[in-house]
Amino acid sequence: MSTLTNVFSKQASATGTIYPGATNLGGYQLLSGATAGDYIFRDGGASGPILLQFHISTNATVVSTLLPGNGIRFTTDIHITVPAAAYITIFCG
Repeated sequence: MSTLTNVFSKQASATGTIYPGATNLGGYQLLSGATAGDYIFRDGGASGPILLQFHISTNATVVSTLLPGNGIRFTTDIHITVPAAAYITIFCG
């Protein structure tokens, strides 16, 4: 299994473009908020294709996930939908 090089991180607490360029998503760490909801990762802005989506509960929970191999390739940018009162840090390279 290969790994990412030149890894960097970005943090978000609201919906929007978290990284404005092509990159591989290698992992994330999140803190769920007071409202259940979905984290949605899109390539190419708010109407782009969904490359990753998962649901979180209302319990205050920290989740850390490393994606296998080179992660998920985003060819345009990483746009993320963040549930209310939640936070996420992504790791890219």
